[in-house]
Amino acid sequence: MSSEPAPISSAARDALERELADLHRERGAVAATLKDSDMQVGDEADAADELQRADDLTRLDDRISEITTRLKQADVAGPPPTDVVGVGSTVAVRFADGTVETFQIGETATDADPTLVITADSPLGRALLGHHVGDTVSYDAPDGPASAVVVSLGEPRDSRD
Repeated sequence: MSSEPAPISSAARDALERELADLHRERGAVAATLKDSDMQVGDEADAADELQRADDLTRLDDRISEITTRLKQADVAGPPPTDVVGVGSTVAVRFADGTVETFQIGETATDADPTLVITADSPLGRALLGHHVGDTVSYDAPDGPASAVVVSLGEPRDSRD
């Protein structure tokens, strides 16, 4: 991923904001179970549990920081491009068999509808980045080399087009 801030779709933003809220709730619950550091911990099992909860807090704090930074970067980057395929773009592609499918190019698949999101680092996602309507892209599919044509950018199209 480049060092420049990348735009983010509203669906991806919503998913990250939901994840952030969930992480804050989970962090609060884990933090509430930690003992005061001045208190004596019981046996070795208690000490191991305490260390695990501390590790959980570190993991949660790291992910909270990562999401917060990503959301701030998206604000700086502005909305997804409308003339070229980029992260956050909605793109319809026609495959060699004639089917047309509409995807959103995302950084990660979201829980909302992972079937409609392809990640920017997937073979098809990488191939589509930087292309315009009418461009043909080639990529490595599980069954071997494949190609697709960019049909539209922007609003989702009917997959029967």
